[in-house]
Amino acid sequence: MPEPTSQRSVVVVGGGIGGLATAIALAGRGWRVRVFERAPAFTEVGAGISLWSNALRALDLIGAGISDEVRARGGVELQGGIQHRGGRWLSRTDAAELTRRYGPVIMLHRADLLDVLLDRVPAAVLAPGVEVTGLAADADGVTVAHTGGQERADLVVGADGLRSTVRRLEWPDARPPRYAGYTAWRWVTPPRPDHPDGGGESWGVGTRFGHAPLPDDRVYCYATANTPEGDTTPGGEVAELRARFGDWHDPVPALVDAAAGVEVLRHDLYELPDLDSFTRGRVALLGDAAHAMTPNLGQGACQALEDAATLAATLAEESDVDRALRRYDDLRRPRTQDIVARSRRMGAVGQWSWPPAVALRDRLLPLVPPSAALRMVDPVLAWPPPGGVTRSRPGR
Repeated sequence: MPEPTSQRSVVVVGGGIGGLATAIALAGRGWRVRVFERAPAFTEVGAGISLWSNALRALDLIGAGISDEVRARGGVELQGGIQHRGGRWLSRTDAAELTRRYGPVIMLHRADLLDVLLDRVPAAVLAPGVEVTGLAADADGVTVAHTGGQERADLVVGADGLRSTVRRLEWPDARPPRYAGYTAWRWVTPPRPDHPDGGGESWGVGTRFGHAPLPDDRVYCYATANTPEGDTTPGGEVAELRARFGDWHDPVPALVDAAAGVEVLRHDLYELPDLDSFTRGRVALLGDAAHAMTPNLGQGACQALEDAATLAATLAEESDVDRALRRYDDLRRPRTQDIVARSRRMGAVGQWSWPPAVALRDRLLPLVPPSAALRMVDPVLAWPPPGGVTRSRPGR
């Protein structure tokens, strides 16, 4: 007979958004939880983050009231679309219809989201500065070796990101992350009384620039450019941004200038080739450890939250852990791998650098009706959460 859920234990490896969401969801269902984070503190690097309606529905399932706290911390993006680098609109988002169908898009700083999640996790559960060094699985659970000793658990969840240690240990045959062909810069401007209304992207030749409003008159900015993997900027990131985007339409030059007074993060972008399973024995992967994707659909954190909600729901609905993990894999792997591919295709078009292809793209995009764009996002946003939690999704 399986043990009662209240006596089951889980080690979550990774203390980012997906790992903390998993800890909240499982602790709320009676599991004994430990969260190992190799960094010395639970912090979130990055800048802004968009939480689409599917992520808010996942938060409803992860813990009561969390999505309300996120809304209170964030702002609603009401406008958007794609512009030519010279300023003309290539595509406009039907924001009112998008909100009517699915709910609003909430913009906030990644650190604010992490704070909301950390407030829901008891301090005794968190173990910073602990690095996992080995996993020994058997039919009943997993022994986790780490820099502080060993711990036995009924389940191990690898939520430790793109370069996942758990994936390396349990999926040694997995292909390594694949470079997408372009790098990204991210920053948040200081408060700006003249901040632009709404947000959106502008597309150039092998380059893109995006911005979105944050609370307190701040602006989240990001930019991409086709570069060799591992390329560096001798003159500094702000100088590189000015050289690439300084002559684009307003407000891009002013937002680039605002980067001079803040931290600018630069990361090459990767995606994870498809895994044959997100579970092996009593070990499960979620978030970037399972399906790292390019950020072109704004779904990286959203899918991690869906993972956490689904894993907790399947473990609550199924008394047998092994059957629950198989169900989790059946629900999550096809969906997330499809979104990885969709994001890859979107990024490829946005990063085109052959001038004839760019010119054709820029002529055709204005011909796409808003209804077609909504149909394209429907498979991503129309996620039915396990357990019938639908409060965050308006009726059609």
